[in-house]
Amino acid sequence: MGVDTVVAGGTVVTDTSTLEAAVAIDDGRIVGVGDEDALPAAEERIDASGQLVMPGVVDPHVHVDDHVSIDSYETATAAAALGGVTTFIDFAWQAYVGAESPWDAEAPLRDGLERKRANADEALVDFGLHGGILREGEALFDELPDLVDAGLTSFKMYTAYEFGLSTGYMGRVFDHLAELGAVGVCHTEDDSVCRALTDELRAGGADDPEDYPRSRPDYAEAMAADDAVRLAQAAGAKYYGIHTSCRASAEAIETHREDGSQVRAETCTHYTTLTEAAHKAQGNRPKIAPPLRTEDDREAMFDHLRRGTISVVSTDHVAQLAASKADRPWWEGPFGANGLQVSLSVFHDEAVNRRGFSYPFLVRTMCANPARTFGLATKGTLDPGTDADLILFDPSATYTITAADNASQADYSIYEGREVTGRPTMTLVRGEVVAEDGEVVGEPGHGEYVAREVPDWRG
Repeated sequence: MGVDTVVAGGTVVTDTSTLEAAVAIDDGRIVGVGDEDALPAAEERIDASGQLVMPGVVDPHVHVDDHVSIDSYETATAAAALGGVTTFIDFAWQAYVGAESPWDAEAPLRDGLERKRANADEALVDFGLHGGILREGEALFDELPDLVDAGLTSFKMYTAYEFGLSTGYMGRVFDHLAELGAVGVCHTEDDSVCRALTDELRAGGADDPEDYPRSRPDYAEAMAADDAVRLAQAAGAKYYGIHTSCRASAEAIETHREDGSQVRAETCTHYTTLTEAAHKAQGNRPKIAPPLRTEDDREAMFDHLRRGTISVVSTDHVAQLAASKADRPWWEGPFGANGLQVSLSVFHDEAVNRRGFSYPFLVRTMCANPARTFGLATKGTLDPGTDADLILFDPSATYTITAADNASQADYSIYEGREVTGRPTMTLVRGEVVAEDGEVVGEPGHGEYVAREVPDWRG
């Protein structure tokens, strides 16, 4: 019997090796990897000559269509498709009421799940959801088992901002997550330290964007990370530290890793490629939290990627308009920067071209590890029987990043003018081509909500 498609002539890259091989696809699944002559005949042959054939990127940390990001699912997933991202994990939010809240009334987290799931009608790529816990209350604990059954197997907690949780309540959440096998995902910055330093800098007239990183220092991130990991370990729960930005925080996490089975962490592309010096040229555009750090912190991200303290590279994609950040002191205006469309190219150029990391390393940190960490058993791999989410990647294609190419609603890029070598040329989601040669060719609605499994971190 024949198959739908064979991708042949390229170099296949997995999380452990590279090999000259073809990939056979049928009915949206990978059915074989090997010599083209040994695979079934195909209705369509995709020529991958001179290119790498890799699993699609799994980005476990994006913000789309909500109170922090202006992207719709159509624009964000178009950016993802162009950037070789075939699955991302967004956030289903628990509505809260506060001075900065977009909601008029509290609502259960289940409502946030249903609202975000409805975006599948616009999606070009597949997506999962983390549960976002934004307030304290007993009702959440009654919701958690049903949410896990619905495929939300990880839950985000903040230690900062007006929706930050108290340490004691976080401990209770971890207790419940441990019973369910779910993952606690934590944004860790000590809120009291950040607020005090912000007040001090404002009072002293330090209103330049270059002053912003001093308001959220590395030790504030490390303090909160240490507390959060301790809470998770006391409960016996899985812990995942998002957007690790600095040596101090990575070292705090490493202290508690032991065999690594219950403690994981990510960094983001911008923390591996940019420093706080970006504010001098770009003003508030690179205002993110935690902030861009020092050159030593940038080096630390690679030190800890080598050691395994950090095992995932994400984007923390947030779409904003440049005007929302311009002509104002750093404490006004939104946080966040977009990155879905260029993250793979930027990190590849930095890690592989400039630092000599291997292609299997690239696949581990951007595809396989995030999929395994968050219960996406059919994603991030080219194993037979899994979803045919794969990309063709030209390692020699050189181009200059510009916001003029953005598919995202964001009208700027923190990587503007950066020349990179390496670019995805084709993206397939469950066997269907959704982007090719810099153009979106798929139809909105092809993407699906993926209900995630409870992950097994023992391996």
